[in-house]
Amino acid sequence: MADIQSLVDQLSELTVLEAADLAKALEEKWGVSAAAAVAVAGPAGGGAAGPVEEEKTEFDVILVNDGGKKINVIKEVRAITNLGLGEAKALVEGAPKPIKEGIPKAEAEELRKRLEEAGATVEVK
Repeated sequence: MADIQSLVDQLSELTVLEAADLAKALEEKWGVSAAAAVAVAGPAGGGAAGPVEEEKTEFDVILVNDGGKKINVIKEVRAITNLGLGEAKALVEGAPKPIKEGIPKAEAEELRKRLEEAGATVEVK
């Protein structure tokens, strides 16, 4: 059995891009996805009441493309994510990719505005 604390320490050192690549590799290897696991588990509580629509409190900022202004967008992505130049460049060139996930609406809108001012096309989901 692997040393759990050692594994946690190693995973904590991953960059955002490396963590995303790890998740994709594990999904492919095991033939599952995190979204599928949640769908199978179903909603917590599982009462007989109809679905209750909750207000969304967490949003994802997705870079759709660089809008032809790759250098400006890379600079803005670096400022937002604190990634290195190579990682930010790979993220921008690999669009569509999430820039930040699970953030409040106000922060998501601010990031969308900053990225669009740099020339990028952005979605907030």
